[in-house]
Amino acid sequence: MEYGIQLPVQSQSTLYTEPWEAGAGPADLVAVARAADRAGFAYVACCDHVAIPRRLAGAMSTVWYDPVATLAHLAAVTERVRLLSHVAVVGLRHPLLTAKQYATLDHLSGGRLILGVGAGHVPEEFEALGVDFRRRGALLDETIDALRAALGPEEFPVHHGKAYDFEALGQRPRPAQARVPIWVGGSSPAAVRRAALRGDGWLPQGDPRDRLPAQIDRLRRLRGDTPLTIGALTEPLYVSTPAWDVGRRTLHGTPESIAESLREYRAMGVHQIQVRFRSRSRTELTDQMAAFGEEVAPML
Repeated sequence: MEYGIQLPVQSQSTLYTEPWEAGAGPADLVAVARAADRAGFAYVACCDHVAIPRRLAGAMSTVWYDPVATLAHLAAVTERVRLLSHVAVVGLRHPLLTAKQYATLDHLSGGRLILGVGAGHVPEEFEALGVDFRRRGALLDETIDALRAALGPEEFPVHHGKAYDFEALGQRPRPAQARVPIWVGGSSPAAVRRAALRGDGWLPQGDPRDRLPAQIDRLRRLRGDTPLTIGALTEPLYVSTPAWDVGRRTLHGTPESIAESLREYRAMGVHQIQVRFRSRSRTELTDQMAAFGEEVAPML
C-alpha cells in the first residue's frame, strides 16, 4: 500500500492548516517535498482554486497556490516522488489549455504526473470565468474524455463533443508517459460513478473509514475487472506519543500501533493512502514524515 501527502502551505483552509503555515513560503514547500522524496512517499499533492469569494475567505482563506506552477517548481528539486493535482478543477479551463500545461509538466518531470480532477464547488469561481456551475458534472465528464485525447500520444489529438471540438491542432512536447493517470476526486454518487467509468483512480473526499467499504463495493461493481487505483484519506497522524494536544481524532502511538490501524485500509481494498501529520513547525512535520517512512511504512 503506497502513501502520499497533500503539501502544507500551498492551501490554507481552516479545516486542516497548522498555525505555522501562515508564515511559511516556497522554501518550506521545497523542504517538505524533498523530505517526501527521501521518505518514500509515492506523491506530493497540490490543490486548485482560481479565486475565493469573500463570503468563503474566512474559512477557506485565499491562499491557494497554482498546482501547475507549484508542482513544476517542486519537480525541479526532487528526483522520484510523483506530482498529483488533488484536485484540478479542469472544467474551469479549455482542455487544450489544461493539456498544454500538464503535458509540459509531465515532460519536464520525466513522467511523474498524476492528474487528479474534480468538479469544483464554488459557484462564484465558475461565474467569474464564464462557466456554467450547474453543468459542471457533465462538463467534467466531457473534459476527461477530451483530456484522454489531448494527453495521449498523438501530436494532433481529436475530440468531438458538445462543449469542445478540436482536431488538426498540434501540441508538443507530448507527455513523457504513454498514459497519464487520471484520478477522479469526490465522494458523491456522481463522482464515484465518474471515477469507476472514466478514471484510472479514485480520490475520496472525506469519507470516514466506516463509509469506505460501501463506496469501494460500488466502484468495483461499476468498474468490473479493469484495474482502478483506490485511495483513502487517513485520520491525522502523529508518530510516537505527543507532548502536546494533537486532537482526539489523531492516530498516534508506536509505529507498530499506527501501522496496525492503517493496515485496515489495505484490508478494505485501498491501494494508496494520503496521510497528514499534526505539527507545530516545518521541522516537526519533516521529522514526522521521516519517522513514518522509516518506522511505519515497512509494516504496511
